[in-house]
Amino acid sequence: MSLLEQTMAAAAATPGGEVMILMDHVIKRFGARTVLDDLELRVTRGKVTVVMGGSGHGKSTILKLIMGFMPPDAGRIFIDGTDLGTLSADARRAVRKTIGMSFQYSALFDSMTVYDNVAFPLREHTRLHEQEIRERVLAMLKRLDLPGIEDKMPSDLSGGMKKRVGVARAIMLQPKIMLFDEPESGLDPVTATSMAELIMELRDAFHITCLVISHNLATSMQIADNVCMLYKGRIIAEGSPAAIQTDTNPVWQQFLHGRSHGPF
Repeated sequence: MSLLEQTMAAAAATPGGEVMILMDHVIKRFGARTVLDDLELRVTRGKVTVVMGGSGHGKSTILKLIMGFMPPDAGRIFIDGTDLGTLSADARRAVRKTIGMSFQYSALFDSMTVYDNVAFPLREHTRLHEQEIRERVLAMLKRLDLPGIEDKMPSDLSGGMKKRVGVARAIMLQPKIMLFDEPESGLDPVTATSMAELIMELRDAFHITCLVISHNLATSMQIADNVCMLYKGRIIAEGSPAAIQTDTNPVWQQFLHGRSHGPF
Protein backbone atom coordinates (compact mmCIF):
# COMPACT_ATOMS: atom_id res chain seq x y z
CA MET A 1 0.00 0.00 0.00
CA SER A 2 1.39 3.40 -0.99
CA LEU A 3 1.88 6.23 1.49
CA LEU A 4 -1.10 8.09 0.06
CA GLU A 5 -3.29 4.98 0.23
CA GLN A 6 -2.31 4.58 3.89
CA THR A 7 -3.13 8.24 4.47
CA MET A 8 -6.63 7.85 2.99
CA ALA A 9 -7.45 4.37 4.29
CA ALA A 10 -9.34 5.70 7.31
CA ALA A 11 -11.65 7.67 5.05
CA ALA A 12 -12.51 4.55 3.07
CA ALA A 13 -13.42 2.43 6.10
CA THR A 14 -16.48 4.29 7.37
CA PRO A 15 -19.01 2.11 9.20
CA GLY A 16 -22.64 2.97 9.74
CA GLY A 17 -25.78 3.67 7.78
CA GLU A 18 -26.32 4.85 4.23
CA VAL A 19 -26.95 8.52 5.03
CA MET A 20 -23.80 10.47 5.85
CA ILE A 21 -25.40 13.94 6.01
CA LEU A 22 -29.02 14.57 6.94
CA MET A 23 -30.62 18.01 7.11
CA ASP A 24 -33.97 17.44 8.79
CA HIS A 25 -36.58 20.21 8.34
CA VAL A 26 -33.89 22.90 8.55
CA ILE A 27 -34.85 26.56 8.61
CA LYS A 28 -32.34 29.40 8.38
CA ARG A 29 -33.24 33.06 8.40
CA PHE A 30 -31.21 36.23 8.02
CA GLY A 31 -33.33 38.97 9.48
CA ALA A 32 -36.74 38.87 7.84
CA ARG A 33 -35.48 36.74 4.95
CA THR A 34 -35.90 32.96 5.09
CA VAL A 35 -33.02 31.40 3.12
CA LEU A 36 -33.66 27.74 3.92
CA ASP A 37 -37.32 26.90 4.34
CA ASP A 38 -38.00 23.50 5.99
CA LEU A 39 -35.14 21.96 3.99
CA GLU A 40 -34.79 18.19 3.84
CA LEU A 41 -31.53 16.97 2.33
CA ARG A 42 -29.96 13.51 2.44
CA VAL A 43 -26.42 12.87 1.26
CA THR A 44 -25.62 9.20 0.72
CA ARG A 45 -22.43 7.72 2.12
CA GLY A 46 -19.64 7.26 -0.41
CA LYS A 47 -21.52 9.01 -3.22
CA VAL A 48 -21.46 12.40 -4.97
CA THR A 49 -24.52 14.53 -4.31
CA VAL A 50 -24.85 17.77 -6.27
CA VAL A 51 -27.12 20.59 -5.11
CA MET A 52 -27.97 22.94 -7.97
CA GLY A 53 -29.85 26.20 -8.09
CA GLY A 54 -29.64 29.87 -8.83
CA SER A 55 -27.83 32.52 -6.84
CA GLY A 56 -29.48 33.49 -3.58
CA HIS A 57 -31.48 30.31 -3.08
CA GLY A 58 -29.43 29.00 -0.14
CA LYS A 59 -26.77 26.72 -1.64
CA SER A 60 -23.78 28.18 0.19
CA THR A 61 -25.79 28.46 3.41
CA ILE A 62 -26.15 24.66 3.36
CA LEU A 63 -22.35 24.29 3.46
CA LYS A 64 -21.95 26.81 6.27
CA LEU A 65 -24.51 24.97 8.38
CA ILE A 66 -22.89 21.59 7.79
CA MET A 67 -19.49 23.01 8.72
CA GLY A 68 -20.97 24.49 11.89
CA PHE A 69 -20.10 28.06 10.98
CA MET A 70 -23.64 29.00 12.07
CA PRO A 71 -26.57 27.18 13.70
CA PRO A 72 -29.95 26.56 12.07
CA ASP A 73 -32.92 28.47 13.41
CA ALA A 74 -34.95 25.26 13.42
CA GLY A 75 -34.49 21.64 12.44
CA ARG A 76 -31.60 19.26 12.97
CA ILE A 77 -28.39 18.42 11.14
CA PHE A 78 -26.84 14.96 11.45
CA ILE A 79 -23.29 14.07 10.40
CA ASP A 80 -22.68 10.31 10.28
CA GLY A 81 -25.62 9.77 12.62
CA THR A 82 -24.62 12.43 15.15
CA ASP A 83 -26.96 15.37 15.82
CA LEU A 84 -24.75 18.46 15.74
CA GLY A 85 -27.17 20.35 17.95
CA THR A 86 -26.55 18.01 20.88
CA LEU A 87 -22.76 18.37 20.88
CA SER A 88 -20.46 20.48 23.00
CA ALA A 89 -18.17 22.97 21.28
CA ASP A 90 -15.23 20.56 21.54
CA ALA A 91 -17.28 17.69 20.09
CA ARG A 92 -18.42 19.88 17.19
CA ARG A 93 -14.80 20.74 16.44
CA ALA A 94 -13.98 17.03 16.40
CA VAL A 95 -16.77 16.41 13.87
CA ARG A 96 -15.56 19.34 11.77
CA LYS A 97 -12.17 17.65 11.43
CA THR A 98 -13.89 14.81 9.57
CA ILE A 99 -15.09 17.27 6.92
CA GLY A 100 -12.91 18.77 4.20
CA MET A 101 -13.90 21.97 2.40
CA SER A 102 -12.94 23.13 -1.09
CA PHE A 103 -13.76 26.82 -1.29
CA GLN A 104 -14.99 28.56 -4.42
CA TYR A 105 -11.85 30.71 -4.64
CA SER A 106 -9.46 28.17 -3.05
CA ALA A 107 -8.88 30.27 0.12
CA LEU A 108 -5.15 29.52 0.14
CA PHE A 109 -2.88 31.48 2.48
CA ASP A 110 -1.23 33.98 0.12
CA SER A 111 1.84 34.41 2.33
CA MET A 112 2.57 30.65 2.45
CA THR A 113 4.12 28.37 -0.15
CA VAL A 114 2.09 25.52 -1.59
CA TYR A 115 3.98 23.16 0.72
CA ASP A 116 3.12 25.15 3.83
CA ASN A 117 -0.53 25.50 2.76
CA VAL A 118 -0.93 21.74 2.38
CA ALA A 119 1.08 20.98 5.53
CA PHE A 120 -0.93 23.47 7.61
CA PRO A 121 -3.69 21.10 8.87
CA LEU A 122 -1.14 18.42 9.79
CA ARG A 123 0.91 20.92 11.76
CA GLU A 124 -2.15 22.34 13.48
CA HIS A 125 -4.02 19.16 14.32
CA THR A 126 -1.48 16.31 14.55
CA ARG A 127 1.79 15.56 16.33
CA LEU A 128 3.54 14.20 13.28
CA HIS A 129 7.24 14.87 12.87
CA GLU A 130 8.19 17.27 10.10
CA GLN A 131 9.75 14.51 8.00
CA GLU A 132 6.50 12.53 8.01
CA ILE A 133 4.55 15.68 7.19
CA ARG A 134 6.88 16.30 4.27
CA GLU A 135 6.39 12.76 2.96
CA ARG A 136 2.62 13.06 3.15
CA VAL A 137 2.50 16.51 1.56
CA LEU A 138 4.74 15.56 -1.37
CA ALA A 139 2.84 12.29 -1.89
CA MET A 140 -0.47 14.17 -1.96
CA LEU A 141 0.79 16.79 -4.41
CA LYS A 142 2.08 14.06 -6.70
CA ARG A 143 -1.19 12.15 -6.47
CA LEU A 144 -3.15 15.25 -7.48
CA ASP A 145 -0.90 15.91 -10.50
CA LEU A 146 0.93 18.75 -8.78
CA PRO A 147 4.52 17.47 -8.52
CA GLY A 148 7.34 19.96 -8.14
CA ILE A 149 5.23 22.99 -7.16
CA GLU A 150 5.70 22.78 -3.40
CA ASP A 151 7.96 25.85 -3.28
CA LYS A 152 5.68 28.05 -5.40
CA MET A 153 3.45 30.76 -3.97
CA PRO A 154 -0.30 30.79 -4.66
CA SER A 155 0.14 33.85 -6.86
CA ASP A 156 2.29 31.73 -9.20
CA LEU A 157 -0.49 29.20 -9.82
CA SER A 158 -3.31 28.99 -12.33
CA GLY A 159 -6.89 28.86 -11.12
CA GLY A 160 -7.09 25.12 -11.64
CA MET A 161 -3.85 24.50 -9.76
CA LYS A 162 -5.06 26.62 -6.85
CA LYS A 163 -8.23 24.55 -6.62
CA ARG A 164 -6.24 21.31 -6.60
CA VAL A 165 -3.92 22.63 -3.90
CA GLY A 166 -7.02 23.58 -1.91
CA VAL A 167 -8.33 20.02 -2.27
CA ALA A 168 -4.93 18.61 -1.27
CA ARG A 169 -4.98 20.71 1.91
CA ALA A 170 -8.58 19.71 2.65
CA ILE A 171 -7.99 15.95 2.50
CA MET A 172 -4.77 15.84 4.53
CA LEU A 173 -6.74 15.02 7.70
CA GLN A 174 -8.44 12.01 6.06
CA PRO A 175 -11.98 13.42 5.91
CA LYS A 176 -15.07 11.27 5.62
CA ILE A 177 -16.81 14.10 3.79
CA MET A 178 -15.70 16.64 1.17
CA LEU A 179 -17.72 19.78 0.51
CA PHE A 180 -17.19 21.62 -2.78
CA ASP A 181 -18.43 25.17 -3.31
CA GLU A 182 -18.74 25.85 -7.07
CA PRO A 183 -15.66 23.73 -7.97
CA GLU A 184 -15.81 24.68 -11.67
CA SER A 185 -16.13 28.43 -11.03
CA GLY A 186 -13.57 30.47 -12.95
CA LEU A 187 -12.10 27.45 -14.74
CA ASP A 188 -11.83 26.82 -18.46
CA PRO A 189 -13.75 23.77 -19.78
CA VAL A 190 -10.71 21.48 -19.83
CA THR A 191 -9.66 22.37 -16.28
CA ALA A 192 -13.27 22.08 -15.10
CA THR A 193 -13.36 18.54 -16.49
CA SER A 194 -10.13 17.77 -14.65
CA MET A 195 -11.69 18.99 -11.40
CA ALA A 196 -14.76 16.85 -12.06
CA GLU A 197 -12.54 13.81 -12.55
CA LEU A 198 -10.81 14.57 -9.25
CA ILE A 199 -14.14 14.61 -7.40
CA MET A 200 -15.10 11.27 -8.92
CA GLU A 201 -11.71 9.86 -7.94
CA LEU A 202 -12.21 10.92 -4.32
CA ARG A 203 -15.48 8.98 -4.40
CA ASP A 204 -14.29 5.92 -6.31
CA ALA A 205 -10.76 5.45 -4.95
CA PHE A 206 -11.21 6.65 -1.37
CA HIS A 207 -14.98 6.32 -0.81
CA ILE A 208 -15.26 9.89 0.42
CA THR A 209 -18.78 11.28 0.56
CA CYS A 210 -18.90 14.40 -1.62
CA LEU A 211 -21.44 17.22 -1.50
CA VAL A 212 -21.05 19.63 -4.39
CA ILE A 213 -22.73 23.02 -4.73
CA SER A 214 -22.99 24.00 -8.38
CA HIS A 215 -24.97 25.67 -11.13
CA ASN A 216 -23.03 23.97 -13.94
CA LEU A 217 -25.32 21.42 -15.57
CA ALA A 218 -22.74 19.65 -17.71
CA THR A 219 -20.31 19.05 -14.86
CA SER A 220 -23.04 18.13 -12.40
CA MET A 221 -24.55 15.49 -14.68
CA GLN A 222 -21.07 14.06 -15.23
CA ILE A 223 -20.09 13.59 -11.59
CA ALA A 224 -23.33 13.16 -9.63
CA ASP A 225 -24.89 10.03 -8.22
CA ASN A 226 -27.76 12.19 -7.05
CA VAL A 227 -28.85 15.67 -8.18
CA CYS A 228 -31.00 18.01 -6.07
CA MET A 229 -32.59 21.23 -7.30
CA LEU A 230 -32.78 23.93 -4.62
CA TYR A 231 -35.34 26.67 -5.12
CA LYS A 232 -36.32 29.27 -2.52
CA GLY A 233 -34.73 27.23 0.22
CA ARG A 234 -36.35 23.88 -0.59
CA ILE A 235 -35.47 20.82 -2.65
CA ILE A 236 -38.07 20.77 -5.44
CA ALA A 237 -36.61 17.99 -7.62
CA GLU A 238 -34.24 15.13 -6.89
CA GLY A 239 -32.91 12.01 -8.57
CA SER A 240 -30.12 10.39 -10.52
CA PRO A 241 -28.79 12.40 -13.49
CA ALA A 242 -30.91 10.27 -15.84
CA ALA A 243 -34.07 10.30 -13.73
CA ILE A 244 -34.13 13.98 -12.80
CA GLN A 245 -34.07 15.12 -16.42
CA THR A 246 -37.61 13.79 -16.79
CA ASP A 247 -38.88 15.48 -13.63
CA THR A 248 -41.76 17.71 -14.69
CA ASN A 249 -41.35 20.43 -12.06
CA PRO A 250 -41.59 23.64 -14.13
CA VAL A 251 -38.82 25.46 -12.21
CA TRP A 252 -36.44 22.54 -12.74
CA GLN A 253 -37.35 22.24 -16.44
CA GLN A 254 -36.69 25.95 -16.95
CA PHE A 255 -33.32 25.65 -15.19
CA LEU A 256 -32.45 22.45 -17.06
CA HIS A 257 -33.08 23.97 -20.48
CA GLY A 258 -31.85 27.48 -19.67
CA ARG A 259 -35.07 29.19 -20.71
CA SER A 260 -35.32 32.91 -20.02
CA HIS A 261 -39.06 32.78 -19.34
CA GLY A 262 -40.79 30.73 -16.70
CA PRO A 263 -41.35 30.52 -12.94
CA PHE A 264 -37.64 30.51 -11.95
